[in-house]
Amino acid sequence: MKEILYKSVVQLRQLLRDLLPPLLAICGFFLLCGVVLYCSGRNPLEFYTTIYMSGFSSFDEFGGVLFYATPLIFTGLAVAIGFKGGLLNIGCEGQLNVAAFAAALVGIHLRLPLVLLVPFCIVAAMIAGGTWGTIPGILKAKFGAHEVINTIMMNFIAAILTNFLVTSIYQEPGQMNLQTSPIQETARLPRLAGVLTFLPDDNLLNTSFLLACVCVIIAYIFLKWTRWGYELRLVGKAPEVAEYGGINPRVVIVWGMSLSGAISGLAGVADVMGYNYRYVDSFSSGWGFTGIAVALLGKNHPFGVFAAALLFGLLDKVALDIEFMLEIPRGLFLIGQGLLIVALVCLEGMSKKVKV
Repeated sequence: MKEILYKSVVQLRQLLRDLLPPLLAICGFFLLCGVVLYCSGRNPLEFYTTIYMSGFSSFDEFGGVLFYATPLIFTGLAVAIGFKGGLLNIGCEGQLNVAAFAAALVGIHLRLPLVLLVPFCIVAAMIAGGTWGTIPGILKAKFGAHEVINTIMMNFIAAILTNFLVTSIYQEPGQMNLQTSPIQETARLPRLAGVLTFLPDDNLLNTSFLLACVCVIIAYIFLKWTRWGYELRLVGKAPEVAEYGGINPRVVIVWGMSLSGAISGLAGVADVMGYNYRYVDSFSSGWGFTGIAVALLGKNHPFGVFAAALLFGLLDKVALDIEFMLEIPRGLFLIGQGLLIVALVCLEGMSKKVKV
């Protein structure tokens, strides 16, 4: 009984120690925003009231937060998977771009019923994103090339490649916007407003959010309870020990980057199949890079990533509403998000020193 109580106390202390830096950083972010507004002659209470009204005043508003958070859940999980294997995947932006384009092509050209076409589009996106992640993985495993440089370069290649394909081959006829023709009706993810009666019909939340929730649960089980998750974590922490135990770190690096890219590709699915219903050039507002912040704030834990994505989804939605309602520049939030990450990194470093 004493041992069980002791273990519970140790786990509780560890949980509080892990949660303290993110909570302090988040509170500091909102406090800093209030101070800046007060110094500029604005009422901070209006700011905080608008945050509540924009995010939590109704199911419609909260559904908007979940909509903005959905792609960030995917990219946050992708980065977290890479982190667990000691890999820094900066290429989520490129991976979700090529994945979105692949999903759009399948959704436009393949004639199948909904129960078949939707899975085909999702699989095509995951294969494209996974392939884009595999290339840096192979370069690192075989030649020792750093994945940060490779993934950054792959982002540029993906952006240029998809832009060329849209402008030169697949652009929708008669349109000035850089976009493909719309995908078929049977390739579209239905909105949850048709199922959840408390959501209004025009709410943008769709079943890609449910897919994100499933991914969070699968990622947790994968990392916690499977042999592959154990190998990935061991290679990330101690590659020499993993190799001594019969694990090939090079193989793990390759499939780890592939898995990270495949998950990142689902962010493209959320846009093409759940929102725009076509590939639109430069559709991502930096989801791949924000995913790094989401993974960092979520401590690379799947459920932590989910919570952090909700926070950043709230910030994205609130930024638009505050700019419209209070005439506060959206740049304030962008600066604040950057300072939030800097504060988190500093607090994390301080907590490690305290542990030592």
